[in-house]
Amino acid sequence: MRDESVLQHHTNPDTKWLAPAEEWFARCGWQPFPFQREVWLAYLGGGSGLVHATTGAGKTYAAWLGPLLEYLAEADQGRKTGDQRAARAGDGAAAAPTSPSSSAVRPRFSSAPPLRVLWLTPLRALAADTAAALQAPLVDLGLPWTVETRTGDTPSGARARQRQRLPTALVTTPESLSLLLARPDHPELFRDLRAVVVDEWHELMGSKRGVQAELCLARLRGLRPGLRTWGLSATLGNLDEALATLVGCGESAAEDAESAERAEGRALPSAAAAGSAPARLVRGAVPKPVTIDAIIPPRVERFPWAGHLGLSLLPQVLAAIEESASTLVFTNTRAQTELWYQAILDARPDWAGTIALHHGSLDREARAWVEQALRDGRVRCVVCTSSLDLGVDFAPVDRVIQVGSPKGVARLLQRAGRSGHRPGVPSRITCAPASALELVEVAAARDAVAQGRIEARPPLQRPLDLLAQHMVTLALGGGFRAPELLAEVRTTRAYHDLSDDEWAWALDFVVRGGPALHAYPEYARVVERDGRYLVESQTVARRHRASVGTIVSDASLRVQYLRGPELGSVEESFVARLKPGDRFVLAGRVLEFVRVRDMTAWVRRAEDERGVVPRWSGGRLPLSGELAGAVRARLEQARAGVFEGPELAAVRPILELQARWSRLPAADELLVERLRTREGHHLFFYPFEGRLVHEGLAALVAYRLSRLRPITFTLAMNDYGFELLSPEPAPLDEAQTLLLTPQGLTEDVLASLNATEMARRQFREIARVAGLIVEGYPGEKSLRQVQASSGLLYDVFAQYDPGNMLLAQARREVLERQLEQSRLAAALARLSAGRVTVVDVARSTPFAFPLLVDRLRDKVSSETLAERVRKMQLQLEKAAG
Repeated sequence: MRDESVLQHHTNPDTKWLAPAEEWFARCGWQPFPFQREVWLAYLGGGSGLVHATTGAGKTYAAWLGPLLEYLAEADQGRKTGDQRAARAGDGAAAAPTSPSSSAVRPRFSSAPPLRVLWLTPLRALAADTAAALQAPLVDLGLPWTVETRTGDTPSGARARQRQRLPTALVTTPESLSLLLARPDHPELFRDLRAVVVDEWHELMGSKRGVQAELCLARLRGLRPGLRTWGLSATLGNLDEALATLVGCGESAAEDAESAERAEGRALPSAAAAGSAPARLVRGAVPKPVTIDAIIPPRVERFPWAGHLGLSLLPQVLAAIEESASTLVFTNTRAQTELWYQAILDARPDWAGTIALHHGSLDREARAWVEQALRDGRVRCVVCTSSLDLGVDFAPVDRVIQVGSPKGVARLLQRAGRSGHRPGVPSRITCAPASALELVEVAAARDAVAQGRIEARPPLQRPLDLLAQHMVTLALGGGFRAPELLAEVRTTRAYHDLSDDEWAWALDFVVRGGPALHAYPEYARVVERDGRYLVESQTVARRHRASVGTIVSDASLRVQYLRGPELGSVEESFVARLKPGDRFVLAGRVLEFVRVRDMTAWVRRAEDERGVVPRWSGGRLPLSGELAGAVRARLEQARAGVFEGPELAAVRPILELQARWSRLPAADELLVERLRTREGHHLFFYPFEGRLVHEGLAALVAYRLSRLRPITFTLAMNDYGFELLSPEPAPLDEAQTLLLTPQGLTEDVLASLNATEMARRQFREIARVAGLIVEGYPGEKSLRQVQASSGLLYDVFAQYDPGNMLLAQARREVLERQLEQSRLAAALARLSAGRVTVVDVARSTPFAFPLLVDRLRDKVSSETLAERVRKMQLQLEKAAG
């Protein structure tokens, strides 16, 4: 962080270009933070970078005012040049020197300039709010700039206008930017582009949409060599890696003296020099205290140990909502949001009209209404998912409640920042645990925040499906030459190590369809004409434009009234189980299913007030590595008899019961419990590494045990551990050294799972992104047809083109994305370096109880499950005395 004395604009004439921004801040009753001034000066010095600051600290205006100041300075210099020419021509005395801070002499502008700033947002729901925030300073600064949005929600009239002329600043998504690059005139569209701002960069990092943004930025830098790139992030652990990924391999993150002088405003850079300064990481060191507390159940011994959604704390949550003027109640899944919204409304029907729900499957207009109602103060409570985590701009709320474990430190901080959403104002988040052991997670999360342990977002490496999509995009957008595009692609972090063989394969794939599909003309999407690769088929063009957004598309159906508006969307796998007359809950309404037609589930209002809640994918978030480590540390303290904080004090009886019936594991210890019941022989392992890691570990351990003796296992796993259930005892004692060795990890994991079937499922997404199949295209309307198409292609490649690189990518993504192989390897290394303790127990322990419940979940309905869970808990409470 630059020392504040360097930025004293009153005494340092080098900062004179910041005066209009200082004026505008003063009119708003604000004072710029040092990091905001640093970004403005860095931008004027031609630099790119990443701004990392807490939610509500002012990152938007840190990035936005730099381009505005540059425009004002250029206009001021142009006016002075005109005055000097007039004086030399004898038309009068030159105007007296003025400061840019004087609004009275600020130049007048006749028309809006062409596109100068692209603002990338990860969610189209954020676009309108972002555009409104960018519009705010324009009138006061006397700028004729236009600000518009372009997303999948943009009306057709606005799209038609933008086809003729883009605004001065365009707020868009990576998908919509990719579609702009598919226009043959895109070099002309971006001719005057000066800057790209990537908002919420932490949300794009580590995803294919982030790689898509990298590829688009590489193309824009090729068109505009002086382009500056700024990213905004609030919660991210690997900041240096995030900066390098944002700016590409052509810029260094180091700062030298020359760039520092330029960034301090000693001269206004020319357009040619812009972007030449090395990229920098700017930390917004704005004090932002965060209070993390929990609702403590009255009697933790009677509190659910597992199998619940937190509704047992509904009275306490209602009390917290009532004592606050405005509250956000965050849940981790859309299904949980629907259940909690209905529960609150059932308990307090007098709140109807003043509470709302918000999640990504609701209709856009419904979400927009909720967001506006928050701004206007018309609702007192919104039950929501991560759809309100990000930069939707509304008045700060008084209270944020997290239902269940946050599962990650960054997620907890992001949600906490929605309260006190102003610089320096404390944020508070109250956790309502869904089970007793989640109290440990709340205390662990507070420890991790205090220690600054935020999760990293490792970037993806060489996804060839996305590269193929990008190649078709540019072939459609006027064409490309292979050597030039290869050099451009290698400037991205994702494809910096792209091999010549991978490039040649991708090029052949889009030109011929690869070795297996070269006989089918529909897969020859790109043609070569005199060394230039183009799309000539209108059918290919239409199909490609329809597939660009499939990176984030779930296999979902719209839900609409027979006579009425659209309500949102649900996954087709859920709708496939419904029969006409079945009821389900969406958008807080109980609906009756009528039929499916044209990718739409048609419904009517149900008379019965009960219905099932759809299950959306991603329902079980895994415990992050940072939070898992903090949980292990808290258990180590409890093992030593230290129960600091109200959460550990409350859960102490259960942890002491665990120690009495079994033991509490040390941080370097793997606890294994062995139990025999009427069901068979149970092995409970407790690595405390998160659900996805345990899924891989469970399969791996079962496979390695079965190599010693033929045996069949039933598996269950959660964030704390996993269970192996078998009809006869497992050869655990003779296999301990074999179980945890990291040697042969990949081979054993692939052998232990139905890896072919998992890769086949993963290939469906890859095939969509690569453009092999287009969901929703005439003739391929249902998910079943998409599955059949992708499955057929998978089999064709496996049989006739086993070296197909998309197959290898599918296997790689299964290992890393579904099983978190890197975390799995790290967990094995940690466990193998420690000790294993096997304890024979007489009954299921508090740690084992949630695993038993997880296995029961698939065998009984939700009502019966609750009854069974409570019965099991009462039996254990009786045994505990």
